[in-house]
Amino acid sequence: MTTAFTFPGQGSQAVGMGRELADAFTEARDVFAEVDEALGEKLSTIMWDGPEDALTLTANAQPALMAVSMAVVRVLEANGYALAGNVACVAGHSLGEYSAHCAAGTFSLADTARLLRIRGNAMQAAVPVGEGAMAAIIGLEVDDVDFVCEAAAGETDSVCQIANDNGGGQLVISGAKAAVERAAALASDKGAKRALMLPVSAPFHSALMAPAAEAMREALANVTINTPSVPVIANVAVAPATEAADIVHRLVDQVTGQVRWRETVEWFAGSGVDRLVEAGSGKVLTGLARRIDKALAGIAINNPADIEAFLQANAGH
Repeated sequence: MTTAFTFPGQGSQAVGMGRELADAFTEARDVFAEVDEALGEKLSTIMWDGPEDALTLTANAQPALMAVSMAVVRVLEANGYALAGNVACVAGHSLGEYSAHCAAGTFSLADTARLLRIRGNAMQAAVPVGEGAMAAIIGLEVDDVDFVCEAAAGETDSVCQIANDNGGGQLVISGAKAAVERAAALASDKGAKRALMLPVSAPFHSALMAPAAEAMREALANVTINTPSVPVIANVAVAPATEAADIVHRLVDQVTGQVRWRETVEWFAGSGVDRLVEAGSGKVLTGLARRIDKALAGIAINNPADIEAFLQANAGH
């Protein structure tokens, strides 16, 4: 069986995530302690005790989700299941691409935590609250959603574009609030099953995020970048990058570019991968993969029981 690991993005956070891992495994406790130290605050307390609105803040949710993913990876490694040699490739959804790079050794854990804190703050600061928006469009093809985005952007003279192609007929659009609202209305007229405005604080993965992209270009210039131990499939390119310059370029482009998750899962399947393992909080990516390609086996690992079952099933690897 050929395996790829995937790492969740924002929206998968939940108060209490990672606590069972920390209670059960020294390696998990070490990850959370290192992230706390890197950020100079007890992010783990917010993760485990809330309040939920503090955990949901972009600047907290991003490093927190990465920390849970890395706790899973470090526990597996300590129990004999290293990604290098066992996993064909890795990928992550939006911020999860940083988790993937950390798991592959591209960045240190501390640097990844700091990068995601910078990314979260920069994305939040890029657009004044209330000026941007995102909407989920269910049941239309990509070409139709592109059409309504272009129509809405032209009509309002502002930004509106596809932010996420999540597969299974689920697309997310992002941009200026009036343009996104107009596009959602046009999508409904065009036959979308649902066109739902999302409760987000900024228009992620749109051209309006350009200031955040520059912030990440600067931040990435100041960290050590190692050659990944396993290929990391980039969101914007749906292809692996191993050179430091390519990795930086793709992570910078990702801030304003589209998360091409449907194509990423299709790339996995086309490259011989037949099992996806989602490491971290929740099971969102496992559900998306099932809708994109039913032939792909999918499992999520986010608690001690999941880890024990996975290690037992993969004994000898």
